Amino acid sequence: VQLQASGGGLVQAGGSLRLSCAASGHTFSNYAMGWFRQAPGKEREFVAAIRWSGGSTFYADSVKGRFTISRDNAKNTVYLQMKSLKAEDTAVYHCATSTRWPPLKYDYWGPGTQVTVSS
Repeated sequence: VQLQASGGGLVQAGGSLRLSCAASGHTFSNYAMGWFRQAPGKEREFVAAIRWSGGSTFYADSVKGRFTISRDNAKNTVYLQMKSLKAEDTAVYHCATSTRWPPLKYDYWGPGTQVTVSS
């Protein structure tokens, strides 16, 4: 299984970015997908997750109302739309995949994409 996140970059506070994570090597529609982030000097934290059908999602309190996770099973891709970005959203964002719901454990992880929010 391979996961590749993209779409990161430098954005001003209040701006928006959309991250993408392309998956290959497994039946994408059978897996839940999640986004995590890790800021310098901090532990990795959960951001959002979506069930294989896309019918169920949940978010960390810190991003609820600002971030939206979605997926396109035909493209084997999961997205993270980020709006109203804050400096504290600066981190490396990773996607991961899980066979479980709720996804208490993730099986595969991809390299991250850097998001930097300037204040």
